[in-house]
Amino acid sequence: MPLAANPLIEVSTGLMIWTLICFGITFFVLRKYAFGPVQNLIDERRKRIREALDEADHARAEARKLLEEHKQLMAQARGQAEEILAETRQIAESQGKRMRDELEADRKRRLEETTKQIQSETARALEQIRVEVGELTVIATEKVTGKVLDDADQRRLIDEAIGELDFSVLEGKR
Repeated sequence: MPLAANPLIEVSTGLMIWTLICFGITFFVLRKYAFGPVQNLIDERRKRIREALDEADHARAEARKLLEEHKQLMAQARGQAEEILAETRQIAESQGKRMRDELEADRKRRLEETTKQIQSETARALEQIRVEVGELTVIATEKVTGKVLDDADQRRLIDEAIGELDFSVLEGKR
């Protein structure tokens, strides 16, 4: 009486040996002709993946390095731009100050020139007034006395008339 009802589950020694021999031959053939090339393909693919990862790491490191260099260059450019702006402001301020100083010096020079002109014109006008006062005095004296005075008398009379006049009011306005 068989132990198992199904013939596929029944243990047969001869079948087992032939199955093991077929399995061994198949394993040997697969190992010699299939597992080696498949393993080589897997190893090559693993190698390419590692190389790609290494290249990606290298590219990432290079990108970080370039980014840091870019940041440094940008910071350096900003610093230089700020220096140029500060220098430009300083130059503009110094030029503005120089222009203000030049304008102030020119204004003072013109004011002094104008003051000198006013003083000289005032002195000339006062001298002209003195001369006219002297001439009027001589004419008035000649009309009052009825005689013509000589040069010495005219000079003495003019000096006395001018001495009596108060020119300080006119001179004070200078």
